[in-house]
Amino acid sequence: MTVAAHPVTADLGAVPRTAELRAVASRCADRVERERRLPAEVVEALRTAGFARHLVPARWGGEEGTFSALLGAVAEVGESCASTAWNAAVHAILGRMVSHLPEKGRQEIWGEGPDGLFAGSIAPAGEVRAVDGGHRLSGQWPFASGVDHASWTLLGAMAPGPEYRFFMVPRTHYRVLDTWTNVGLSGTGSNAVALDDVFVPGYLSFAQAELMAGTAAEKATCLRVPFKLVNGLTFVAPVLGAARGALRSSAARLAVKTEITGGAARANPAVHTALARAGAEIDAAQLLLERAAAAADSGTAGALERARAPRDFAFAAELLGAAVDRLFRIGGARSQTTADPVQRAWRDVNCAAGHAVLQFGSVAGVFTTHLMDGVHKDV
Repeated sequence: MTVAAHPVTADLGAVPRTAELRAVASRCADRVERERRLPAEVVEALRTAGFARHLVPARWGGEEGTFSALLGAVAEVGESCASTAWNAAVHAILGRMVSHLPEKGRQEIWGEGPDGLFAGSIAPAGEVRAVDGGHRLSGQWPFASGVDHASWTLLGAMAPGPEYRFFMVPRTHYRVLDTWTNVGLSGTGSNAVALDDVFVPGYLSFAQAELMAGTAAEKATCLRVPFKLVNGLTFVAPVLGAARGALRSSAARLAVKTEITGGAARANPAVHTALARAGAEIDAAQLLLERAAAAADSGTAGALERARAPRDFAFAAELLGAAVDRLFRIGGARSQTTADPVQRAWRDVNCAAGHAVLQFGSVAGVFTTHLMDGVHKDV
């Protein structure tokens, strides 16, 4: 088929587009948190920056971009607003997930362009009945980040069989429930959606097993990566940015702070130790994430990389959490004011680190089993 030309073009490796979104996000950060969702001007800047199309197939007008570029762009935005960065990452990865739909579904989703913003609640929820031509869905699905401005939402559910499947549902077919009141990442608008006996045709559904295996019909490398190689990257990239922003803010304040003793904070060895350790933890996390992104981009990642990536995502989240904890403490009472960027980063990073895919204990066994099995075979 012929795809019409689309006016929005963006290379997420290029600073100007990402810089524009970062500037808007920084200006609106207080409003984002206060309103618990992204305002229209942030949404439009996010769309224009090209996140939605970054992992969309080229034949539908997308970029077929790299995970390395996505990591860098999301982290850059996260330095100013972790909630905006979180939504940017979610919209990008959902474009990659939708590539698993049958051809007719992809045509319906992207036939008018690759810049639609999608939300997702992919953990199994609700109720599903198989009917002629598809399924009927009812119930509630929580934590659909960015759902207020999304045109479609991808929902996970257990279909008869049982079979874990995903269903793409247009905005006109569900209600958004105002449920997101979390203390961190409060501007992500991760509200719930409710469906009442909604019909979803078969061409707007695919099996979770296809996503996990990376068996999309589209041929681009970014679309055929086993999901565990990249899923955690979506949630830890904003955390990397938030931690970097906290380090920058802390250093700027401590450089001019006068301590209760009358001495300069910049002369206090404890300040140097805290900043240096936090900086090292952030750099170490970034190196782990860059390695994981490069492995996904290579198209040749094997069993080791599939076992190691989830471990690295979770460990990076732990490192970043330790860094912002350190910065929060060294900042004293000033870092605890509600308008301070360090306390916001502290809340955002710690809440993000609680995401299921970033729990170290739940991913450690996959890596250690691979390690021990490999050692056993070598003995």
